[in-house]
Amino acid sequence: MILDSFRLDDRVAIVTGGNRGLGQAGAIALAEAGADVALLDRTEPAETLARVQALGRRAFWVPCDLSGATAADLAAAVGSVVDGLGRLDILVNNAGIIRRADALDYPTSDWDEVLTVNLDAVFHLCQAAGRVMVAQGSGKIINIASMLSFQGGIRVPAYAAAKHAVVGLTKALANEWAGAGVNVNAIAPGYMATDNTQALRSDPDRARSIVERIPAGRWGTPEELMGVVVFLASDAARYMHAAVVPVDGGWLAR
Repeated sequence: MILDSFRLDDRVAIVTGGNRGLGQAGAIALAEAGADVALLDRTEPAETLARVQALGRRAFWVPCDLSGATAADLAAAVGSVVDGLGRLDILVNNAGIIRRADALDYPTSDWDEVLTVNLDAVFHLCQAAGRVMVAQGSGKIINIASMLSFQGGIRVPAYAAAKHAVVGLTKALANEWAGAGVNVNAIAPGYMATDNTQALRSDPDRARSIVERIPAGRWGTPEELMGVVVFLASDAARYMHAAVVPVDGGWLAR
């Protein structure tokens, strides 16, 4: 049955940034499909852990601050998941930060912090997970891109640069690992009602201009990414490699 190919029973997933928003929704979606979930977060994602466990799945927190983690730290985090849950099948690189300022005045510290979390950590986690997955001949890596993987945005040069790079990285890794049975794809959320968009939603003019461009006529919700996360993590997507899937209410069509 086709629906069976969407099941994730007894697989193990890592999700970064699972405290709330897109990461929390993704973690719960994976658990609902049958996966055990490890959460890499700076602070304990207590609510997400409880919701995963309530679904009868194992939940595992790995304390990890991506803004200061080295490649060795992230490799150790992946290793602790394999040791604690017995295997690794899925990686969702969701965690990200945004800093807004005019490009002429953009602080070097903001540039460095955004690139460290949104790009460097993504690569190092892909690399560490990829070593496990290539060796076992299977695995799913899902990177969270953005509408700003396609566009330049306003007053967010570091975020736009990082999200463009995430798409390039997704394609580069897919080229190397597809033949080894590892699927590397990305999801590009549109304008979602999350902490990262709070500043935009609080600005009446910007909020209105954004919603007027979205054919669906509204902001998206984290729950509206759940199906795509499960699909890309499942056998149903076994022939998808290097895809960037927009979930944007039609934004790119305008």
